[in-house]
Amino acid sequence: MRVIQGHSNLPESPGAQAAERPRRTIAITGSSGAIGGALCTFLAARGDRVLRLVRRPVRIATARAAESRIVGKVQWNPLGEWDPSALEGIDAVVHLAGENLAEGRWTAARKRAILESRAEGTRNLAGHLAALNKPPAVLVSASGVGRYGNRTERALDESAPAGSGFLSQVTQAWEAALEPAEQREIRTVRLRIGPVVSAKSGVIARMRLPFLLGMGGRVGSGLQGMSWIHLGDLVAAICFAIENESVHGAVNAVAPNPVSQIEFARSLARALHRPCIMPLPAPIVRLLFGEMGSELLLSGQFVQPAQLLRHGFRFRCTTIDEALSLEFGATT
Repeated sequence: MRVIQGHSNLPESPGAQAAERPRRTIAITGSSGAIGGALCTFLAARGDRVLRLVRRPVRIATARAAESRIVGKVQWNPLGEWDPSALEGIDAVVHLAGENLAEGRWTAARKRAILESRAEGTRNLAGHLAALNKPPAVLVSASGVGRYGNRTERALDESAPAGSGFLSQVTQAWEAALEPAEQREIRTVRLRIGPVVSAKSGVIARMRLPFLLGMGGRVGSGLQGMSWIHLGDLVAAICFAIENESVHGAVNAVAPNPVSQIEFARSLARALHRPCIMPLPAPIVRLLFGEMGSELLLSGQFVQPAQLLRHGFRFRCTTIDEALSLEFGATT
């Protein structure tokens, strides 16, 4: 038996039907992140043209970039003026940019930066797109399941009301900032993303080392909900939202079988062939991480992808064991 080294699996190859699918030009913010990078790789591999919206001054595209069909970069300024003319007539924009929620304690300054990067950055982008003579047909903008707050119901869908707490406030402002695009009648998709299962980034990458050292276990009570999604399914869901004109508004980007945190911890322990015996008590979490720990680690929700399922989206990973096996699984 050999263990496959962890890596984030992209959706399966488009196959023979790809030749019949129209090629699209798609602009992406946050393309240097784990989700944006995986999305760029997949789109380029299937023949779409990709424009990466970046903050730094843009240099002339390299031959290698042209060959990979990542055709270029466009400089943008999330909190100021910039020239969106290079986006005239493109097919879609995927907006993933924003401050990392888990990077440092949530001081007052840090919370302002998080809120500003999402709400003001999104309103800036939506406003510039709305001002184009020929705006993109669709804007897929990231949001989060944190909108629902700390909930115990087992079947939250997109119609559930917003909860309380800082994350809920951020996501409400984040989604409201899409108004300029909606007023321009650009089809907008508010993609409420859950914790992403990937061996290279996010919650899995942070939890992996403690489990490998035999120190993994539940966090707090372990009863809090975890509405996860595998990175490959998230990339596929973004593409699905771009391509299906009937998809609009709030869309939960989560797998159909959310789990409690202790169920997730046990599944990760199995995937890594390690025990799940070392709890991290809630008081320690609050002491170490403050408000961030309370909302990101001790709170949760059980969310359903009702809109994706209603529109016929098919998940590759429907259980947490499947997702973790894809990242860390063993084969004979």
